[in-house]
Amino acid sequence: MTQALYRKYRPKGWDAVIGQDHVVQTLTNSIKADRVGHAYLFAGPRGTGKTTVARLLAKAVNCLNEDPVQRPCNTCDNCKAVNENRFMDMIEIDAASNNGVDDVRDLREKINFSPSQGKYKVYVVDEVHMLSSGAFNALLKTLEEPPPHAIFVLATTEIHKIPATVLSRCQRHEFRRVPVDEIVTNLKHIVAAENLTADDEALTLIARQAAGGMRDAQSLLDQLASTGTKITLALAQTVLGTATSKTVLDIIDSVLNHQPAHGLETIHRALDSGADPRSLARQIVEYLRGLMLIQMGNIDQVEATREVKAQMDSHAKSFSTSDVLRMMKIFNNAATDLRGGWQPSLSIELALAEVLDAPTESPASAPTAPRQTKPQPTTLYQKESKLEVKSASSPKGEVSAKDEVPVPDKPIINSGEIIKSWKHLAASLPKSQANLSALLNSVKMIDVQGTTLVLGLASDVLVSKIDKPDQIEAIQKLIKDNFNVEVSIRCIVTNAKGKVPPNVPQDGMVATAIQHGGEIVDM
Repeated sequence: MTQALYRKYRPKGWDAVIGQDHVVQTLTNSIKADRVGHAYLFAGPRGTGKTTVARLLAKAVNCLNEDPVQRPCNTCDNCKAVNENRFMDMIEIDAASNNGVDDVRDLREKINFSPSQGKYKVYVVDEVHMLSSGAFNALLKTLEEPPPHAIFVLATTEIHKIPATVLSRCQRHEFRRVPVDEIVTNLKHIVAAENLTADDEALTLIARQAAGGMRDAQSLLDQLASTGTKITLALAQTVLGTATSKTVLDIIDSVLNHQPAHGLETIHRALDSGADPRSLARQIVEYLRGLMLIQMGNIDQVEATREVKAQMDSHAKSFSTSDVLRMMKIFNNAATDLRGGWQPSLSIELALAEVLDAPTESPASAPTAPRQTKPQPTTLYQKESKLEVKSASSPKGEVSAKDEVPVPDKPIINSGEIIKSWKHLAASLPKSQANLSALLNSVKMIDVQGTTLVLGLASDVLVSKIDKPDQIEAIQKLIKDNFNVEVSIRCIVTNAKGKVPPNVPQDGMVATAIQHGGEIVDM
């Protein structure tokens, strides 16, 4: 059986550990001074070297070399036994599957036996946060006062789940994500050693996709190497399900030029080619992060080709910093959002719609495409049954109700009842209609005009998504089943800042002003 690359190239000495110099320095100094602790806690993201360093520590404390500086030597019998996974005094325990009180009691019974091969018995407990509270309590006394021949190394990716009583009994070491350039250097070394052929851009993509995990990067390289062909950027993008740089650039261009149709077309073209929607959202966030760095004067920290950097510099000048930050937050939410259900593309589609909802304000020095200006928000005051409507767009700050508010038809049902039940209606839809449920939750304004239910959404994109015969029919059935009235549905684009409160007359001037962008500030 072929050995996986991450196992084959696992560091066998301290100098081969990548990206964790702060941990290595502390541990090697303690070995040289013969001041090794009895319990360690290694915390950090997956694939950053926690178990590897634990094995090195076990090897070093049992190394037979007389010079502490040379430990582990990898030539003595004990070092060879650890490297070959036959060293009896290094016990690796998976806390995910051995997390009960009985498992810890069994460990406590065996720990008192003297080492069979080396000087110390080293217990490496992986994913220690998976232990039950009872198991942690059973382990406390042993952690505090273990036998002189025992050393504990606890490893976890979720340190916040470790009880404070355990933390206080261990030397704590935080493992960091490995920088992209160091991962790329390691991958190049493996490519040369394995006689593979790989483009630098492909290795950089692998390193970024690994998100700071060396093991993940080596596993991805192993996956691409198994294709038996040259590892190119195109191959990496196809196998890893990532979009091309051009896709990201086209999406950003569609936002800059306010072209929702082009943006959606670009997204679906990428997804049809095999790109993962959340991965695409992450790439957009990474690109926007580059724009932010450029705007802050840190272009040297941006990792991209010369051509992409030139485009990024242009985009950085075309967007304001606040626009870039807003887009980053929205697409970052899409990268972690699971609302899509059976429609995985929904989250990134909604993100694009939300980004396009507010017109992009470019810096004054940059050319801007003509866009529609959003109306100024209207401020409403209701005092002693007298309603005052103030608007920033009015010269005197006041407008009369008769000029702005049309008289609506008498509604077939009070829209306040529908507003109160709207979230329940959206949640009542079956999983097969998860797409419609998410769209209903995106509705910003609800009104009933005669026999027509008016739904206001933030953009044309969202309206086009919901205004389809099957969706409309499903909404009408919801209303019929829950309120026993038959309504027609009309979907509109609105800049309302919120739904009309149930206690406000749904057919009055306040409701109408809210539907046109107003906001209640005082009752």
